[in-house]
Amino acid sequence: MVYKNFKQLIDTNISKASAKTVAVVCAEDDHSVGAAMEAGREGIIRPLLIAGEEKIKPLLETYGDYCDYELLPVSNQEEAVQTMVEVVNSGKADAIMKGLIQTADFMKAVVSKENNLRTGQLISHMVVIELPTYHKLLCVTDPAMMTYPDVDQKKQIILNAVDMLTRIGFDTPKVAALAAVDFINPKMPESVDAGLLKEMYERGEIPGCILEGPISYDLAVHKESAEIKGYDSPVAGDADILLAPNITVGNVLIKSLAFSAQGIPASIVTGAKVPIVLTSRASSQMEKFHSLVLAASLKGDH
Repeated sequence: MVYKNFKQLIDTNISKASAKTVAVVCAEDDHSVGAAMEAGREGIIRPLLIAGEEKIKPLLETYGDYCDYELLPVSNQEEAVQTMVEVVNSGKADAIMKGLIQTADFMKAVVSKENNLRTGQLISHMVVIELPTYHKLLCVTDPAMMTYPDVDQKKQIILNAVDMLTRIGFDTPKVAALAAVDFINPKMPESVDAGLLKEMYERGEIPGCILEGPISYDLAVHKESAEIKGYDSPVAGDADILLAPNITVGNVLIKSLAFSAQGIPASIVTGAKVPIVLTSRASSQMEKFHSLVLAASLKGDH
């Protein structure tokens, strides 16, 4: 299955009869609550709002009529985080979303062993983006969590992204291990890593996908460029997943696509017990809404 846009993803994957419950932690900012309630009104999720009653009261006056929701009142951030842990471990929440809480504090609770929210997998971040200039949804990973992953960590990042896209409905995602060049140059570590990843793929160590690397961005997303340069690969011009060599490349790439190329992004953290909607403080309500769409589209378990 190839999804051209988020609307097609919603129409194909989301059943209102089995909408996922998403716990919004510290649901005290307008964009997070607005996105959750809009998604609730569309039947995409069931909002479970964890927040201080006084702080969320003005937001509920704006959005409270949008949909049915459940409010779990808390007195402070620590209680909000502990409530998040409880609703996930009890099975009451199918996914979680960061509200008005620092990412470091939020993720500290996720990775803490005592909270039992980890699965043993590497936790990584991915962004799925809808672009007016590309023929399908495109995934970039990891632009936010893993700073300078080694080759084994890159392998796990790929496996996380392949798992997520497969659960959404993609058939054998095509992975581009990005570098500045399309050949191995010992002086360019990212090209060496990409070559090692391709060797792993060819040995069957990275299943469920088609992997190419090293490959430059233009060859990964623009078929004509690949034809001109004589680069023959099923991934060329048709990539589903772009593996960034480090956080700087991934972060600049996704922000360039969003702010300069009219891309519509959706962000999700993978590798934990449940999907995590984790967006930037600068993210719009639309980005948070589509991130909820992405979380709600996932089928099955990890």
